[in-house]
Amino acid sequence: MSSLHFASRNQKEIIRDPLSLVFGFGFPIVLLFLFSIMQQNMPYDLFQINKLTPGIIIFSFSFLTLFSGMLLGKDRGSSFLMRLFASPLSARDYIVGYFLPMIPIALLQIVICIIAASFFGFSIDINSLLAIIVLLIISFLFISFGLLFGTLFTDKQVGGIFALFVNLTAFLSGIWFSLDLVGGTFKTICYLLPFAHAVDATKAAFSGNVSGLWGSLSVVVGYTVIIMRIAIVIFRRRMQS
Repeated sequence: MSSLHFASRNQKEIIRDPLSLVFGFGFPIVLLFLFSIMQQNMPYDLFQINKLTPGIIIFSFSFLTLFSGMLLGKDRGSSFLMRLFASPLSARDYIVGYFLPMIPIALLQIVICIIAASFFGFSIDINSLLAIIVLLIISFLFISFGLLFGTLFTDKQVGGIFALFVNLTAFLSGIWFSLDLVGGTFKTICYLLPFAHAVDATKAAFSGNVSGLWGSLSVVVGYTVIIMRIAIVIFRRRMQS
């Protein structure tokens, strides 16, 4: 219950900055529009909408990293958390309190991107329901990264880290191009990280390939658990110091 009350406060803090939310929702739609227009003038299916949409949604999750990281980093940089440490909340309670408000934002990002993509020819069917569930699980990975960054850095530093993180997410996940086009060591490195697995799991879910998504999804979940655990441990040490 204490975590829920704390999460409610954090949700209000997020709503107080509607411009960032609008950008987080709107920028992926702009990318969908631009790449769809580019596809119409291309002789090959590089940005075919059914392949592009899963990647765009994964890309939109990087803003969850920014929102959660800046919120936690801002609180750490002020006296708010110092006063709050007098409460009986544990480090896990704090992290959960920052984590929960991001879930509705992730769900809205998923739904908005799917609806927007439908105007460009993306097919919505029963598999989309499975994809929404899978994408919601994948969003936890990006929230966890944000909480880790917020635990380690201030809100201003998180902004700089985000610029690097969003580019790594884009180029190491196969969002804009197939990793098979590069192959070799680059592809191997990409699949050592969770982002390419996140895109593969999403594509498998949208296509209804249930048996093909579990391997990629398990890698994403494994990374999420590890990163979340690291964030809690570091936050606990910061509390003790």
